[in-house]
Amino acid sequence: MTPARELVVISGKGGTGKTSVVAAFAALAGGAVLADCDVDAADLHLVLNPELGAENEFSGRRRAIIDPEACTACGRCADACRFAAVLGAPADGYAIDTIACEGCELCRRVCPADAIRMEPVVNGAWMVSETRFGPLVHARLGVAEDNSGKLVTLVRNEARSVAATRGLPLVIVDGSPGIGCPVIASLAGADLVLAVTEPTVSGQHDLDRVLQVVRRFRLPFAVCVNKADLNPELTTRIATEATAAGAEFMTTVDYDPAVTRAQVAGTDVISFGGRAAAEITKVWEAVGATLTPSLEGEVLDG
Repeated sequence: MTPARELVVISGKGGTGKTSVVAAFAALAGGAVLADCDVDAADLHLVLNPELGAENEFSGRRRAIIDPEACTACGRCADACRFAAVLGAPADGYAIDTIACEGCELCRRVCPADAIRMEPVVNGAWMVSETRFGPLVHARLGVAEDNSGKLVTLVRNEARSVAATRGLPLVIVDGSPGIGCPVIASLAGADLVLAVTEPTVSGQHDLDRVLQVVRRFRLPFAVCVNKADLNPELTTRIATEATAAGAEFMTTVDYDPAVTRAQVAGTDVISFGGRAAAEITKVWEAVGATLTPSLEGEVLDG
């Protein structure tokens, strides 16, 4: 069986309409696996209203635990910890601040009494839920938890596994905004990256930054300017720069209040209707044609 193709939708900054575009693509795909890799602030489920699947624990790191019975209160762990995660004093004994602990294990290595052990930390949970458009693999991090890059990788791998099990030809990934670790984890191995931006100075600046990351991975990419009619001059400038940078195609979607109304109604803009729905449909057609002609026939025709 041919592995599923993978479309990753990203944005250099938040608020460009990336998730709304992904939800619209889900409605148009006619059968695809959806992966919400914006695990720090997952919100695709708010639009797709899935039937939630069973939660699976995610552990992305370990933390130090001091055994008070074995601890000799020598203080070497406190001296060695650069994160100030070891609390206490020789007279009172020592304990680990589990929020400050980065799991580097240096305290365990310097402890002469072997009083420190490392234990896995549950950082969040992931699940496979069912939407009206197909399976959704999504996750959430706990409060003040990190290692979201590892969780993104887990979500993508599970999405690929679901696609293979169910024989679905496409995985649509809702990536994180920015250029950090979660974005890099979202991009690796993508068949096409669609960057959604907006015609603002910050939108243009952050699009340039994220495309530098995409080009570093030598991935094919396309650019879509959302709310393009709010600043036609800047939209034209972004289009020119995107084409010069090697974008597979360049598309625009004009501002449409129906997108916000669809969000308030808890649905996708394709189901809700409006001018933007027709324009995003054209973007989707360009995506299908770029990924592969065979995929266009399998997915777009439903």
